[in-house]
Amino acid sequence: MAEVESQVLPDGAVNATLNDTEAAANTTAKFVATPEGTAVAYGSLVFMALLPIFFGALRSVNCAKSKNSSDMPETITSRDAARFPIIASCTLFGLYLFFKIFSQEYINLLLSMYFFILGILALSHTLSPAMNKVFPANLPNKQYQLLFTQGTGEAKEEIVNYEFDTKDLVCLVFSSVVGVWYLLKKHWIANNLFGLAFALNGVELLHLNNVSTGCILLGGLFVYDVFWVFGTNVMVTVARSFEAPIKLVFPQDLLEKGLAANNFAMLGLGDIVIPGIFIALLLRFDVSLKKNSRTYFYTSFLAYVFGLGLTIFVMHTFKHAQPALLYLVPACIGFPVFVAVVKGELTEMFRYEEKAGLPEKEALDEATDDLKENKKEQ
Repeated sequence: MAEVESQVLPDGAVNATLNDTEAAANTTAKFVATPEGTAVAYGSLVFMALLPIFFGALRSVNCAKSKNSSDMPETITSRDAARFPIIASCTLFGLYLFFKIFSQEYINLLLSMYFFILGILALSHTLSPAMNKVFPANLPNKQYQLLFTQGTGEAKEEIVNYEFDTKDLVCLVFSSVVGVWYLLKKHWIANNLFGLAFALNGVELLHLNNVSTGCILLGGLFVYDVFWVFGTNVMVTVARSFEAPIKLVFPQDLLEKGLAANNFAMLGLGDIVIPGIFIALLLRFDVSLKKNSRTYFYTSFLAYVFGLGLTIFVMHTFKHAQPALLYLVPACIGFPVFVAVVKGELTEMFRYEEKAGLPEKEALDEATDDLKENKKEQ
């Protein structure tokens, strides 16, 4: 049998690798999952992986249209995409050295506190739209503002300016309870709540500016994943040592032990977020076509399911660690490109570029320049 293990990417993005249980087990009594338990575990992981991609992509459309500066997405350019695998490799190898030199216990304690804070904020942001719908209308929804400035008079500069309301406070309290639960018990359900929140926020708020940038990013991480999994033991070593909610887990012995189960299959968040931001880009491309169709979104979404299923199949067939992006990247890029070729929209797809993240002045200047060019052509 095999299990899915996570690996580390920078900024909390994690790239999962499917790894052999025999290589991971250090005890003589090794757990052997039943076929039913394995099916439930992997089926649940696939389902959980699809949730943040689907809903994160839908929320990314509204995020791109947002005029609130605090809700503006982080745009990944082609230069960022080209540098990302290099930064990821340096971060991964740095963590490998840290775990080799320093005590694993203290490093994981520090990481737990760091992700405790990030997890609360991410889960609060994730729950906010749902809270707006279920919050009782007869309860007062007071507005609050957290303002932190530096200097006085005309030299005063805003450092923090955060506006929130009663609904946000309710989300924050609930998220804090989950955070304390995770910090004290490290329970797999609390881990998954944080992991889903991280993944959904990543898909929603990390935007690729065009399809070419997406191909550069996925292509670079394809090479990164294959090298660090097949070429060295660095990825697997860090994955086993790293304790943080940067992966989704599901017990293979759930049917036998219930919620106390402790033999997990795992899927790292990188295999969700990295393809997910590309799939979200294709959804926004569908919207830009104004054809009332979501062809490229559904094509890439199904391609992701196919790629993840193929990864699990190969892992079980060869009983060896498999870099998931080895299968996800060709599927998520190849399927939509093939559809674009068939529909004759390949050029239009690669010309599509998002400009929602531009500051108002830059957007106005660009619109003015376009207007001048149109007048010249006329």
